[in-house]
Amino acid sequence: MGQADHWDPHVLSYMTLRRAVGYVGILLPFALAAGNWLIFSGGLEQSVSDYFYTGMRGVLVGGLCVIGAFLLAHRGDHRWDRLVTNAAGIGAVGVALCPTPPSHPSLKAAVLGYCHFAFGAVMFTALAVIALWLFREPGPGQGRSQLRDRVYLTCGIVMVAALALTGIASLPIATGLDHLDPVFWLETTATAAFGICWLVKGQAILRDKQPLPARRLLPG
Repeated sequence: MGQADHWDPHVLSYMTLRRAVGYVGILLPFALAAGNWLIFSGGLEQSVSDYFYTGMRGVLVGGLCVIGAFLLAHRGDHRWDRLVTNAAGIGAVGVALCPTPPSHPSLKAAVLGYCHFAFGAVMFTALAVIALWLFREPGPGQGRSQLRDRVYLTCGIVMVAALALTGIASLPIATGLDHLDPVFWLETTATAAFGICWLVKGQAILRDKQPLPARRLLPG
């Protein structure tokens, strides 16, 4: 980022938006678990989505809607960036508004549950595409950083692996691991990887070095 961009309020707002997405993504699962324990004396839920049925429902829905709104407001560097980021935003809002099904769902709850999983798949697929592809393209006025590229690639791989393992952990063959709450921790890992990506893109970490101001040479 050049010195002129450093003082551009539009660029600062853009970076702030990316950082906000990152912070909310990282903190949301921990806020849900801590709030449920400290305020409502509840235990750790089996998945992040299960906090909808606790006293932390408002925090879960609000946090997902905030992430979705930020993603929808994100203009992106080009058309594909905007399309994929908007898809992730729609997915986040859909996950918030369509709760995961309870233990014995009615027909309506079951339908909403299928919508919940579909929106979740859209959201995390789009976020993985952003990390693995879009964020690894240098934006306007930005230099290419191999270190940042490696972070994006690693986070994208972690998201894909965590979600694949989440699917496996949800199968009946993995019921013996329920006491370890593997789905919650895998979802938390995926959201943390997503958040780190956006913090790096927003230059909260691994910032570009600012050029030193030119010095005037005084005569002899």
